[in-house]
Amino acid sequence: MKTSIATVSISGNLSEKLEAISAAGFDGIEIFEQDFIAHDGPPRDVGRQIRDMGLEITLFQPFRDFEGLPEPLRAKAFERAERKFDLMQELGTDLVLVCSSVHPQAIGGIDRAADDFAELGERAAKRGLRVGYEALAWGRHVNDHRDAWEIVRRADHPNIGLILDSFHTLARKIDPDTIRRIPGDRIFFVQLADAPAIEMDLLYWSRHFRSMPGEGDLPVTDFMRAVMAAGYKGPVSLEIFNDQFRGGRPATIAKDGYRSLICLMDDVRRAEPDISMDLDPIPARSRIAGTAFVEFASRGKEAESLEGLLGTLGFQVAGKHIAKDLTLWRQGDIRIVVNRETTGHAASAYTARGTTVCDIGLAVACADETVGRAVALGTEPFSQATGPGELDIPAIRGLGGSVLHFIDEASGLSKVWDVEFRNSQSPAASDAGLKSIDHIAQTMTYDEMLSWSLFYTSLFQMTKSPMVDVIDPDGLVRSQAIETGDGAFRITLNGAETHRTLAGGFLAETFGASVQHIALASEDIFKSAEQLFQLGFKPLPIPSNYYDDLSARFDIKQEELERLKAANILYDRDDGGEFFQLYSAPFAGGMFFEILERRGGYAGFGAANAPFRIAAQKRLLRPKGMPRV
Repeated sequence: MKTSIATVSISGNLSEKLEAISAAGFDGIEIFEQDFIAHDGPPRDVGRQIRDMGLEITLFQPFRDFEGLPEPLRAKAFERAERKFDLMQELGTDLVLVCSSVHPQAIGGIDRAADDFAELGERAAKRGLRVGYEALAWGRHVNDHRDAWEIVRRADHPNIGLILDSFHTLARKIDPDTIRRIPGDRIFFVQLADAPAIEMDLLYWSRHFRSMPGEGDLPVTDFMRAVMAAGYKGPVSLEIFNDQFRGGRPATIAKDGYRSLICLMDDVRRAEPDISMDLDPIPARSRIAGTAFVEFASRGKEAESLEGLLGTLGFQVAGKHIAKDLTLWRQGDIRIVVNRETTGHAASAYTARGTTVCDIGLAVACADETVGRAVALGTEPFSQATGPGELDIPAIRGLGGSVLHFIDEASGLSKVWDVEFRNSQSPAASDAGLKSIDHIAQTMTYDEMLSWSLFYTSLFQMTKSPMVDVIDPDGLVRSQAIETGDGAFRITLNGAETHRTLAGGFLAETFGASVQHIALASEDIFKSAEQLFQLGFKPLPIPSNYYDDLSARFDIKQEELERLKAANILYDRDDGGEFFQLYSAPFAGGMFFEILERRGGYAGFGAANAPFRIAAQKRLLRPKGMPRV
């Protein structure tokens, strides 16, 4: 299977685009005419440059407003086509995309269009070229791939074929299974794009909101299953128009595109096992059983402050590393490692960002297969030297320069705590009833959200929830939850658009650290709150106004309302159940801990409380420009 991407899909000049596409692992490109025209090199040199990078030109596009024109416009269209044929031959490609006409003078009629393409096919054949016809979703007379196929069928020329684009089919809600009736050898090319479910003008939707497969809401997998079932053997290509991508880093966007294509085709292979596909097998998505550990890089007084906070949260020292300056803190099934090393990844993370979460460990079924899938999808593996007695735990690079380690039972990696740590004989102390990590909140710029949503959903068995707006007193933060089906692992992605928000300020303060808060689950939050108070924990103060409003919004008994207020616990409710939240004050540039309890089937994350929590946190943060102590 050849992978391809349209140059229009990513930012930069043509040379920058080509470098990013080649580095990402693609086999070829669709060269978009505008990218070529804006380039200052002649076509033969451009073709040579592309081939020297190990790429081929899979398609030249677009050729617009061809079919159904009256004279003299018809003659002019054929003249334009001949000039494009000249250019294609100099570039070194044999296939051009002709999209259905939107010309105001175009005349409808299947036979009229078929006659035009039959003649165009004759001209193309004389040059050894091919022509693919695509139905634009907003085409004047042809906006359905079924009509485009009928035109191609009636043209009845071997050099005329169909080009399919998932967006044009799925945006119009056309059943993709109708593609299964089209002979695969008559499909010359396939373009893929996803998009969020938005009701708007089709042209505007297409030009501004397309995304990589898996980043949106369209059934792109069903589309591609139908294409492969039809017997298609050609390139699979991405054509993405997206405002965020136009301003993004070419390398990142190209890597996301490659990841999305390989993941999609792997999904198709698994859903259609009887279809012969030229695709190297890769491991299946990993099932996450939970968070094995969270590791902080810290040092000096900051480390002492962090460990003091852990103590007030009921954590106890459970072990010291046999060779490194690592301390293991534990409570329930929660493991937090404080790393004071002055060399290695944690040291680099601390130097760059101060106290920060540098590593997350995930419990998976098979660590090696998890890394194998990640590498096949273009993710960079991570490794550093291990000392005597240490286990070599598979890992990959994660968000914001962080690392994800994978621990499984089968290979004995879950014994790392017994192998690498000497159990501490610390004095007995009562915990706070915290049992597990409910979720981890990662912060990024808004432009990075699609990339990291794709990262998690392509690698793990996780699904994403609809994006929600979180109101900050100084702006808007977009938030999206991604979680396993059983809730064993949850991540919330929080995209900041301005440094004035709490999330944006955290990114600026920590130079792009990823984890801003860790939510710890309690089975009885009121009991936990009482134990936390006894341990010296200082909760985030919530104003009385919040509780006055709470009594108006929910039917809560006065006694329980007073308990909430006394403990600074926030409350929410949905059709499934109730939700309780208690927060620490911000520390280390804006990180914080959350203690929560879910009752019944509450599935959210307390988004309704976020504006009040954020306002309370901002009141405690040091003024901008003041040094951290």
